[in-house]
Order: sequence, then structure tokens, then C-alpha cells
Amino acid sequence: MSVQSVAGRPRVPWRTAQKWKGASFTFPFVVGFALFTLVPVFLGLSETLYTTKSAGGLGLGGEEVVSFTGLAQIFTAAQDPTFWAGMGRVFGFGLVVVPLVQGIALVMALLLDALRRKVVGRFRLALLLPYMIPGMIATMIWLYLYSPAVGPLTAVLDSIGLHVDFFSSGMVWVSMGNLVVWNTIGFNMLILYGSLQSVPGEIFDAARVDGAGDLRIAWSIKVPFVRASLVLTMLLSIIGTVQLFAEPTLFRTVAPETITRDFTPAMYIYDQAFMVGNINYATALSIVLALVVGVVSAVVYRATNKADEA
Repeated sequence: MSVQSVAGRPRVPWRTAQKWKGASFTFPFVVGFALFTLVPVFLGLSETLYTTKSAGGLGLGGEEVVSFTGLAQIFTAAQDPTFWAGMGRVFGFGLVVVPLVQGIALVMALLLDALRRKVVGRFRLALLLPYMIPGMIATMIWLYLYSPAVGPLTAVLDSIGLHVDFFSSGMVWVSMGNLVVWNTIGFNMLILYGSLQSVPGEIFDAARVDGAGDLRIAWSIKVPFVRASLVLTMLLSIIGTVQLFAEPTLFRTVAPETITRDFTPAMYIYDQAFMVGNINYATALSIVLALVVGVVSAVVYRATNKADEA
């Protein structure tokens, strides 16, 4: 079909115009993604290619000298034992917290799906409320609750004969894990609950006709239907756990002997960038962390896909 012209200008076909109109809605996201993701990534990559050193004796005083070192800093960061020690801590933390968050969020979503529509709205908002609280503020709330001086939890436990120090070396991971679970299950629950709403109701009717109970329907029908959402929420939880920063940083103010400056990879990167002042090396560590997150996410995604195919 030929393109007609209006006033000497070619006329854009209707379908093409509709496609461009639809694509225009993504323009704000594309601009934001380019400015706040792509540009910082390229700037970070350029930073890792150079090393800044002081020209003075023993590295003190004198003018700063910037020298090109190529990928040497990335290779150094990839072999940094302090970085991998922190990575080991967050991996161990994630092995416990991520399945716990997924399990609780799935049970909550299934329970909400079993309720009447009028009641669901109230419970859904209450369960989502912890996720709406910023991480720093949530951590400060729980630091108050855990406080042995003013927090209510210690007094309640003492009244029943249990003395628990939430900031001790043996309890600090439990304290942070409880905080992370409380702060993230609402978001995961909402995604899983949304997936449950897309399950055709006819399947449930057929299952009940065949004699299936609520537990059987939940396990054999609902859970398989939300498997893709479970993979998504699991990947998001893994990424968030590997980048753990706000919680241990604030916990360090009350337990500095347990939580060191390089307790997690993100804390180590922050320390190198803003305390030591080695921006170039901190950027190299960030790139290594991003590669680790990408590899772990790819492995988990591949493994879950193979499980689905089997």
C-alpha cells in the first residue's frame, strides 16, 4: 500500500503511528535508565582503568598522580580475600533467609487467596506495610525493639526467664534475618498473590468435582501456576541479599566488635570509596560484585528452568 502525502509531506501509516505512540510511553524510563544506569556503568568502567596515587614519600602529601593500569584493579579485586570473606557471609545468610522469605510469602499469598474478596484488601495492605517502610528507618525501628536498655523485647523475654542479647555475636545474624524477613515478605507476597489471581477458576471447580480438598488444590494447582513468580521473587531476594548494606551498617553502631567495616561486600566497597578514599579500587570491587550477582542469578534461573522442564 502506498503512502499518501499531505501538503507535500509523506503520511505516516496508521499502524506505524500507533507503534510510535505506544513506544513514547517508555521514553521517561529509557531516559532515566540511560542517565542513572548506563552512564554510571560506563563511568565506573573508565574509573577502574586508572590508579590514583600520591606523589609524596610513603604515599603522603604531594600531588596526586593518575596512571593507566588497565584491568589490573579488576583482577586484584577478584582475588581480594576480604571481599570474598564478606561474600561468604552473605551467601550463608542468604541460604537461610531467601528460602524462609519465599516460604512465608507463598503461605501468606495462598491464605489471602482463600479469603473473601472484601476481606483481602485489609490484610493485603497490612502485610505490605513493612515493605513500604524504607530500609534505614525499618532498621532503626528494630534497633529500638532489640535495645536491652529501652526496647520492649528484652523486658518481655526477661519476664519469662529468657535473657537474650540481640546484638551478641551469636544473635546478630538472627536479628538481621528477622528484620530482612519482616521487611521483604510483603512485596513477595503481593507478586505471588497477583499471580494466583490469574489462575482460571474452572480448574478449581473441576478439581473439587474430582474430590480434591483445599490443601491438594493449593499444592497441585496453585503452586505450579505461580512457579514463574517464585523464580522472580527468589532472584530479587538473592540480589538484595548479596548487596546487603543498610542493615549491617546500622547494626555496626551497636555491635562494632561483631560487625566490622568490611562485614559484607557492599560495606567493604563503601569503606574503600568513602573512608579509604580509593574510588578506583571501590569501582573495581563494584564491577566484581555485579558479575557475581549476574552469575548467581543466571545459575539459579537456569537451574529452576531445568526443574520446570523435568
